[in-house]
Amino acid sequence: MKREEFEKLVKKALLDLPFHIRKEIDNAAIVVEDRPPRQTLLGLYQGVPKTVWGRGFGQILPDKITIFQESIERLASSPEEIKEIVKMVVWHEVAHHFGFDEKGAKDLEAKWRKKKK
Repeated sequence: MKREEFEKLVKKALLDLPFHIRKEIDNAAIVVEDRPPRQTLLGLYQGVPKTVWGRGFGQILPDKITIFQESIERLASSPEEIKEIVKMVVWHEVAHHFGFDEKGAKDLEAKWRKKKK
């Protein structure tokens, strides 16, 4: 898949997040890279979760959410599956931005999947 198409999927996944979540995402850059530093990553959150922000946190660099295109494409068996995996990875990494640990992010994914059905 061309990078531009993949970036559109990431943007659409962000727009598909509920409005009350989208409006609270701030000080975060969301980028696409080809491959992760470790083969098993689909996405990566780097930053200070919103639950930790407080006094003394002025002038910090934006959080960074990276979505790894090649890892997702290797996992998927169709363009439709790529789209679904991108949505789940964006959802998962945004959950980290809001302070959810790995288990909490996976629990949110499970709830989101149930709602979709």
